[in-house]
Amino acid sequence: MPSFLGDLVKRIQNYIDGRFVGGRREFADLNPADGTVIAQVTEACEAHVDEAVHAARRALLGEWAQIGIRERASRLHRVADAIEKRFDCFVQAEVADTGKPISLASKLDIPRAVANFRVFADLVKISGLESFQTETPDGANALNYAVRKPLGVVGVITPWNLPLLLLTWKVAPALACGNTVVVKPSEETPATATLLAEAMQDAGLPNGVYNVVHGFGPGSTGEFLTQHPGVDAITFTGESRTGAAIMKSVAATVKPVSFELGGKNAAIVFADCNFDEALSGLSDAVFLNTGQVCLCCERVYVERKIFSSFVEGLKRKAESLNPGWPNHEQTDLGPLISAQHRDKVLSYYRLAQEEGAHLITGGGIPKFSDNRNHGFYVQPTIYTGLPESARCIKEEIFGPVCHIAAFDSEEEAIAMANDTKYGLAASIWTSNLKRGHRVAQQMKVGITWVNCWFLRDLRTPFGGAGLSGIGREGGMHSLNFYSEPNNICIRL
Repeated sequence: MPSFLGDLVKRIQNYIDGRFVGGRREFADLNPADGTVIAQVTEACEAHVDEAVHAARRALLGEWAQIGIRERASRLHRVADAIEKRFDCFVQAEVADTGKPISLASKLDIPRAVANFRVFADLVKISGLESFQTETPDGANALNYAVRKPLGVVGVITPWNLPLLLLTWKVAPALACGNTVVVKPSEETPATATLLAEAMQDAGLPNGVYNVVHGFGPGSTGEFLTQHPGVDAITFTGESRTGAAIMKSVAATVKPVSFELGGKNAAIVFADCNFDEALSGLSDAVFLNTGQVCLCCERVYVERKIFSSFVEGLKRKAESLNPGWPNHEQTDLGPLISAQHRDKVLSYYRLAQEEGAHLITGGGIPKFSDNRNHGFYVQPTIYTGLPESARCIKEEIFGPVCHIAAFDSEEEAIAMANDTKYGLAASIWTSNLKRGHRVAQQMKVGITWVNCWFLRDLRTPFGGAGLSGIGREGGMHSLNFYSEPNNICIRL
């Protein structure tokens, strides 16, 4: 198999106060496509996390604090330039770490990282954060106004499915607001967070503004970071149960938190939809990034009169996907992130059949004539026939799988779609625009797409309800989280 990473990274170190440093031990970074070791990663101990937090504090109170909004924005644009300069290196690192198709990394992940820096750099310049906002012109013969200040040192904990995209989605607005960050990327995907440190250096960010500590969760780097008294806020994207654990960890110090957690997202397909567009859109919504996107649809509800034809059409889409080597342009289905996650997904494939599902396609592991047999691939899978009470309908699987059920009325579809403890996203497909508005407004989720999926404007609010998270990111919503108003009252 051709090397994804080549000599790009062999040893991935922590980045603290402008220096790459070792750790207490090393662990292997595996290539999900064939299970080979692509790098050794140094795990940060508690002392390293403490050093990183103190470095971030010094930068927060030092040189970074003296740089105005417009200069900060200029440097964030330079970070974007530096990512573009290393574009191929970032693509290679992301593909090697995640196993995602190179076409996806080069068209989505890395360009979105660049866009995140540019969008928030531009937004902060016009946000009014650098000037006062008069809230009450005269209260009890006094002038009241508010200025926004950075939260301080922000702990940033990010997942493995869209490593650089979701990292920069948090780091860019945090830095734009004048914060400093200590980043803990997933242990599964450490490379691009470390490469980003070089871009930060090129852009002229002061030492300590951006720090990276590698490791695991409980009893390791993640726990050390969330419990550190010098961390002023935590932002996290990942599993709901991990978010709950972090909430318990920060409760004693009442840190602000922003969580984007799991989802069990629904799609509703009405008979009057554009059939081909719905099939194409939902093929992406179910199978993109091997189903490892928090916004993917694992529950698809189709109006009965087109149910059979839709099931057959999505089956053809699933069976046409090519589970090739991630660095081949024609590949459109990569492996899952790890052997552990593959075992989890396969356990749900088995559970679905135990619960009485009818298997339409997939349900197992593809067979190869090369080293992909040592990787973590699974077949894209479609089920029908499960009751709404089934575990496979209620629990997030996070793989290339969906269950398709029929409905007879709009009210029935809405009720089934909303029957979940999650509340992240929904997708509605209909040619009746009034119905699209009507149904979308009844979805108990953070974002509803009508006749599309994963179409994003970075200025709009993004987040979930229920087990899907706390708070909103995007545009001013991000800037409002990463800064806080300080009211000033002057007696006249």
